[in-house]
Amino acid sequence: MRAARLIKMVLLLQSRPSMTAAELARELEVSERTITRDAQALSEAGVPVYADRGRTGGYRLVGGYRTRLTGLARSEAEALFLSGVPGALREMGLEDASSAAQLKVSAALLPSLKDASRTAAQRFHLDAPAWFAEPKTPELLPAIAEAVWDDRRITARYRREETELERELERELEPYGLVLKAGVWYVCARVIGPAPEREPRSGPFRVYRIERFTSAEPGTDRFERDESFDLPRFWSEQAEQFARSLLRATVVVRLTEAGARRLKHTVDPLSAQEALDAAGPPDGEGRVTLTLPVESYDVAYTQFLSLGPEAEVLEPAQLRKRFSDAAARIAAYYRDPG
Repeated sequence: MRAARLIKMVLLLQSRPSMTAAELARELEVSERTITRDAQALSEAGVPVYADRGRTGGYRLVGGYRTRLTGLARSEAEALFLSGVPGALREMGLEDASSAAQLKVSAALLPSLKDASRTAAQRFHLDAPAWFAEPKTPELLPAIAEAVWDDRRITARYRREETELERELERELEPYGLVLKAGVWYVCARVIGPAPEREPRSGPFRVYRIERFTSAEPGTDRFERDESFDLPRFWSEQAEQFARSLLRATVVVRLTEAGARRLKHTVDPLSAQEALDAAGPPDGEGRVTLTLPVESYDVAYTQFLSLGPEAEVLEPAQLRKRFSDAAARIAAYYRDPG
């Protein structure tokens, strides 16, 4: 375990001019005292690690020291070739760059690991689009992807809704990152206000569906990236807010133990768990009563119908009557003709 940590420490120092003991400790999840011991061990092993003293000091490699990729285990080498998603790279116009990078990595590997790219490809394949959906690459994706990699502002026109084909809005954006969700491409970008009112880092971050863009013109200006922006965290928060924004109605339902277990597979999982946590103890029949947010009563009807006798809708009255009518019809279908 220590050997792996020492290798990672060298690679971290290779990628940056210098790092403080605190930064290395945070990256490697150890104490600063351990970092001091590891730096000494590397130095004794012939790795030129140098420690600058003082408040602005830190650890760095001297003499342009570089390590080759000869210490990789097979699992590590294979993981490198899993880090790129071929289909997504192709759609963004980065297939050639990815291919060149993989060739360079392959050239640096030991002979026994030369087949890592083939063995990895035989063991993992990502099929991003959802079932029964024809994947479609947005025409403007390569241009937007190039702006993302280059930190370049774009002037974009987009349709607010697919049904509003004639209504287009224009925005100047700072595109921070791309997300591929179930075969659909999105760009997370900061909105820039009109020039007279523009202030650095003052606009909100928003999510745009790239297929709704009708134009995207890269500008000549680059923007200064806000280093505090965390793309995975931002997307997770936005996705959760979007899911919750769809839940506009409320139902009261009584569930059997089996119904409670299946609830998270029937409705929004987070809302289901919160409702179960807030529910009181089971009644004498072992059933729990809970209040649950749903997208609409029509959607709730379909969802709870799949639970059959494991769920009893109590409120609202009109939805309960709908289930009562459905139960009567189902009972009629299965009534013994004799």
